[in-house]
Amino acid sequence: MPEAKTELDYTNVFELTVAVLLSAQCTDKRVNIITKDLFREMPTPEIMAESSIDAIFDLIKSCTYPRNKAKHLSGMAKMLIKDFNAQIPSNIEDLQKLPGVGRKTANVVGSVYFDIPAMPVDTHVFRVADRIGLTTNAKNPLQAELQLLKTFPKEKLNIAHHWLILHGRYLCKARSPECKRCSITSICKYFSKKQIC
Repeated sequence: MPEAKTELDYTNVFELTVAVLLSAQCTDKRVNIITKDLFREMPTPEIMAESSIDAIFDLIKSCTYPRNKAKHLSGMAKMLIKDFNAQIPSNIEDLQKLPGVGRKTANVVGSVYFDIPAMPVDTHVFRVADRIGLTTNAKNPLQAELQLLKTFPKEKLNIAHHWLILHGRYLCKARSPECKRCSITSICKYFSKKQIC
């Protein structure tokens, strides 16, 4: 997948940050449906900050954990105006100060928009990296991230993140990996074990 990239729809860094926040435990497809209306109604941090949590909730209620995410979006918009001149910060540390933005979300925004070499680890990346054998005994996303940062060259980190996500989403699926269609079985720990059994 030489053109591997995010499947979230966005036109600017504010929209990307909102979409990534909404994507936690939710499909990109669902997020893209939600954000179409959300961005039409609340296209800027200023408008979102002035909106009530209930108004935000009404626009995102079909995603997972909509009440919490509505609170986070409201808090994030307010903090952007108060502390960041209504701009999404361009470094991982400041991104993580925003309500609802954890390490994974900050790494995605930093990697996708600001081209910061990073390895965001979501459920797909965590599972696929372990299954292939790119990580060893990683107990949590941070451990997996630190191992993967050593696995890939710095200049390939941003695309490698998308390689792993898309591989997990479309081929190396959680319940039924499609090993017959996979082109990396020769280096896959899971496949080699499967062949032995």
